Amino acid sequence: MSTLSLEAFWNWLVEHPNCVLRAGSPDALLCDDEDFHWWLGNDASTLVAQLIRGKRLIGEVAVDPERVAYVENRGEQEEGEHLFELISETESDRFAAYFFILSHGLEVEEEGSHTRAVH
Repeated sequence: MSTLSLEAFWNWLVEHPNCVLRAGSPDALLCDDEDFHWWLGNDASTLVAQLIRGKRLIGEVAVDPERVAYVENRGEQEEGEHLFELISETESDRFAAYFFILSHGLEVEEEGSHTRAVH
């Protein structure tokens, strides 16, 4: 397990939208599907991950950067599923406020080396 800044993670993530399998928070979960695609970007002071079918919004995760202290790269959890947790910390609590599961890890990858199909 390693940690990185939210900015470094998000900059990397926006270049890998087709690799997102699931994203969410303790209260919500968005799952990829063949008919869906992900859009990742910012909206003013919020980081946004949207799951879209055609032109219809299926759901979104709005990440408040003020709530995220750092990102934990938890590595491969199941075959072909790499977990990244966006950690929120207070004086008395530490928890994953958001998470992203991707089809590959953060390591620099050569073109065509993904083991799972992306669309």
